[in-house]
Amino acid sequence: MGMTISDHRLPRALAPFARRQYRLLAMGLVLAMFADGVWTIAVVWQVIDLGGGPAQVSLATGAAAVGMVVSTLAGGVLADRVSQRVIMIGLEAVKLIAFGLVGLASVLGALSLWHVVAAAVLGGVTTGMYYPAYSALLPSIVAPSELQAANGIEGFLRPVVFQAVGPMIAGAVIAATAPGPAVLLAAIASITSALFYVWMDPVSLRRDDAERLTGNPIRGVITDVSEGFAYLWRTPWLWATLFFACVLVLATMGPIEVLVPFALRERADGGASDHALVLAGFGAGAAIASLVFASIPMPRRYLTVMFAVWGFSSVPLVLMGLAEHTWLFVLAGFAMGVLFDGPMVLWGTLLQRRVPPELLGRVASLDFFVSVALMPVSMAIAAPLSHVLGLTSTFVLAGALPVPVAIGFYCAARLWRDEVAHPINDVVSLVDPESGHTHDMKIS
Repeated sequence: MGMTISDHRLPRALAPFARRQYRLLAMGLVLAMFADGVWTIAVVWQVIDLGGGPAQVSLATGAAAVGMVVSTLAGGVLADRVSQRVIMIGLEAVKLIAFGLVGLASVLGALSLWHVVAAAVLGGVTTGMYYPAYSALLPSIVAPSELQAANGIEGFLRPVVFQAVGPMIAGAVIAATAPGPAVLLAAIASITSALFYVWMDPVSLRRDDAERLTGNPIRGVITDVSEGFAYLWRTPWLWATLFFACVLVLATMGPIEVLVPFALRERADGGASDHALVLAGFGAGAAIASLVFASIPMPRRYLTVMFAVWGFSSVPLVLMGLAEHTWLFVLAGFAMGVLFDGPMVLWGTLLQRRVPPELLGRVASLDFFVSVALMPVSMAIAAPLSHVLGLTSTFVLAGALPVPVAIGFYCAARLWRDEVAHPINDVVSLVDPESGHTHDMKIS
């Protein structure tokens, strides 16, 4: 019986697209991110259209952050117990209802601020639960050899669709009409995303059904969460990376999200358009780095490469603290995008290749929880810290602090030994043309 290599016609970075299941998943992902990108802009202008000011905008955006934080860990447990595909269909249906009702009420002139806040909470909940489900589903859709490429594709699409295309189209719709139609557009994109997941073939859970369904459900959930944390504590490469990520998020997110506009205005006489250029630079760097990392084999010293690049990803903030021209801010943003998002491809692949399948949803939720939980804290302390230290010193501190922390965790967990003891070999996927079954062959 003859064998053929499944991805021989496509470049390494595009190999997952040879699979129908992945094409449907990718289309659903694009539309889900587009909906979120449209909503991110539309919700701000919808609040302003209702007569709200900065406090009301903060209330809506803060409500979304709370929704993400409280739902993430529960989403990880759910992703290990329920079909991830079904979860993703349900999440997009919730977004349809939340965004659709807000958009309809806005168009009819019956919208109140509490409607927007409630929808923002639901939007945050869906975001918090989506990532664990997607991360747990992906290894069942593509071959191990294609995981790095699939993570690279997601890393490319996120800044392009979520940070650029979605907000740009939302801005155009709002400028031409009003916020309400833009919110309705987000609702339509959400339900269309769900349809692509519906068209996918059912995917079985990689967990014993008897284990999943028997016993007290509350006790089962508590046990699941405990198992996730227990795996974290006994896995040095995992806790070292997540603890470092906590410091990185705490140090960088506040200056990026809160202080950059003020630094631009103070140093380069910049305005909103200049701020948009900086964000675009970050997104462009992230997209390019994701494609590059998706196209290369998994490095033999994958933990060393990941920590080396991530450890210096904050350093461009030092340049922002000293820059006096907009183009320097844009350059720094581009560099941060490259250094921050490139290793994300390796990180996603590392989780999917080394974490046991039955724990992947919970571990992915811990990863996402770390990335969102400290964002509000970082944003809250950035402004007061800049008043005490000054803008320049705050940026320099934020840019320099993660470097020794990365070195410290790398050494504490002895990651150079771990990566040698647990190599992630490249895998070639072979497909039986008669049965359609996939066979994986490791390459040393």
